[in-house]
Amino acid sequence: MTWYTVRWQPAGTRLFLWVMPSPGVTTLRGEPMAGWVQYAMSPTVSAWLSQHFYLHWQYSQDREFLKDRAYPYLREVAVFLDSISVRDADGRRKLPICASPEIYDNSLKAWFLTMTNYDLALIRFVYTAAEDCARELGLNGEADRWRTILSEWPSFDLDDDRALTFAKGFPYNESHRHFSNQMAIHPLGLIDRSKGETDRQIIDATIQKLDDVGPAHWCGYSYSWLGNIKARNMDGEGAAKALKIFAEHFCLPNTFHANGDRTRQGYSNYTYRPFTLEGNFAFASGIHEMLIQSHTGIVRLFPAIPASWKDVSFERLRTVGAFLVSAQRKDGKVSSITIESEKDGVLRLAKPGDGQYTEAGGKTLDDENGVWNIEMKAGEKIRIACKVMTTE
Repeated sequence: MTWYTVRWQPAGTRLFLWVMPSPGVTTLRGEPMAGWVQYAMSPTVSAWLSQHFYLHWQYSQDREFLKDRAYPYLREVAVFLDSISVRDADGRRKLPICASPEIYDNSLKAWFLTMTNYDLALIRFVYTAAEDCARELGLNGEADRWRTILSEWPSFDLDDDRALTFAKGFPYNESHRHFSNQMAIHPLGLIDRSKGETDRQIIDATIQKLDDVGPAHWCGYSYSWLGNIKARNMDGEGAAKALKIFAEHFCLPNTFHANGDRTRQGYSNYTYRPFTLEGNFAFASGIHEMLIQSHTGIVRLFPAIPASWKDVSFERLRTVGAFLVSAQRKDGKVSSITIESEKDGVLRLAKPGDGQYTEAGGKTLDDENGVWNIEMKAGEKIRIACKVMTTE
């Protein structure tokens, strides 16, 4: 179903009719609800939803779902965003007006005439994922089209310190509860440490800006989101600290997220108690990111664990490629790994530290630049044990 809404450009001189395939605030039946229009009816909500389709394909490797559900949705969103984009003075694509949840709340200032990093991140994700899915299905003509359109959108806007801004001319210089300007880091993963020094500088500068400005206007979910961002930055100490603050100061004894700092210990100026769910979900995601990551295509075990977490284990956590991984860490060293494969494929596993590893199943653990490439069949299960090397 397609929804229509009319928006005035802030200058009040032009009328835009925007066609949105997915409202941002809905009933359980998918009907649009009231809300701040910048976010409730944002055209890039459909792009954010498309990530869930893409991740389901990535983590399940269900080709029928890719063909019948994931790519058709991504393709329609890509066509939609193509149709509503305009060109700026330099010939780059842009949206006529943008927003960045929930920057400037529901004021006139919440409308941006330049691309926000929030909208841009979602748009760039759509075309990146659409190209990947199209190539997987052998639709190279469509994939080339998405790659061309992607190249026509601008790069992310950075301030003088190379931190992500809200939009050009709008640096992150005031505390805010919603890190929408950082979507490219998490959850979209378009900016990632694995991509090199440039991305690492952007991530470090953006996190430093958060720390410098401070949490005066953060809510509980700000801390759980920060935990995910710091885990993606391989900062176990920072991730654990953020998640601990969320759990101890923003959750009631029954575990409900109260949004405000219920302990009044200075972790936020907000001390109210409106119950919301997303903070708890983000907390669980943050723990997952600390234990295992695979968004780059390489599975990394315990990538963001504090030094004090000497003994940690997890069971059957799902990775990209439809693998279920269990791992145990004793005395600060990975001692055993169990891998179950739901589909035929190659597991790319980062070697977890120094040690002598043996695999029960006859496979050779060839080390290629610190990564094992393990070919597996659907239904296969292997166990890798480690005998830690010692020196006299």
